[in-house]
Amino acid sequence: MSAVKKIIPPQPRGVDRRSQPRLEQKDWRVNERSYEFIGATFDPLTPMQTLARAKWVTTNHGFRYIVTPNVDHLVRLHKEPEVYGPLYNASWLSVCDSRILELLAKVSGIPLSAVPGSDLTQQLFDNVITPNEPINVIGADDEIIAKLREIYGLTRINHHQPPFGMRRKPEAVAAAADFIHKNPARYTFICVGSPQQEMVAKAALERGDCVGLGLCVGASLEFLAGRIKRAPKWMQQYRLEWLFRLASEPKRLWKRYLIEGPKIFWLWLKWSMRKKA
Repeated sequence: MSAVKKIIPPQPRGVDRRSQPRLEQKDWRVNERSYEFIGATFDPLTPMQTLARAKWVTTNHGFRYIVTPNVDHLVRLHKEPEVYGPLYNASWLSVCDSRILELLAKVSGIPLSAVPGSDLTQQLFDNVITPNEPINVIGADDEIIAKLREIYGLTRINHHQPPFGMRRKPEAVAAAADFIHKNPARYTFICVGSPQQEMVAKAALERGDCVGLGLCVGASLEFLAGRIKRAPKWMQQYRLEWLFRLASEPKRLWKRYLIEGPKIFWLWLKWSMRKKA
């Protein structure tokens, strides 16, 4: 009879565990300096630090998940804090997926680095995931899955396509979490948009019988498969990636970038005034 596998549970954000015993591996997740910024909690990690923590997770670890809030997410958080707040608070890591937020944070004296979810996803596929390693993908479509197999030679992609409107379909969220349980994998890429992807991740966490790392990374696989082009590096460096995306998909994204997105400056101003009061 095989021995029962010991599962390493996730720990609450901000807990210093350096004096605690560990099972076989060093726990990279020691971060006492999380920051509240415009209503959300962020871990001030660099892209390489975030990648190191993602690489540390294996199927010996109980399920945990990464969220990557950007401007759009924070605007939504302020509209529906009762929806988004618990989803972000339950995450294992919350990193800044916006160079605009990175700039506003630094003006406020908070040392956040931009860690785009698309970059993190590409680093994992390029440098960590091996061809015969099982991975899970929730969302995307068959064409993207086929392209990932072609590019990376992957042989064990477990793919689940949930229905549209998951936010209003708790049974679909539960089914996606059950898929994660039935397909143990080191990495589960959850690409069904926000807040659906965070709802799936939180449901998997709350089951208590899932393993590995969930990455709530939106359109990252579409970038990776070449369906959507990313902005040139110089536009990313000058914080103009939003402009490139707007020009690429104006009908779909005009409201996000021209109406909803600018609200972040007012939210930041109100947050700054409260901090000074």
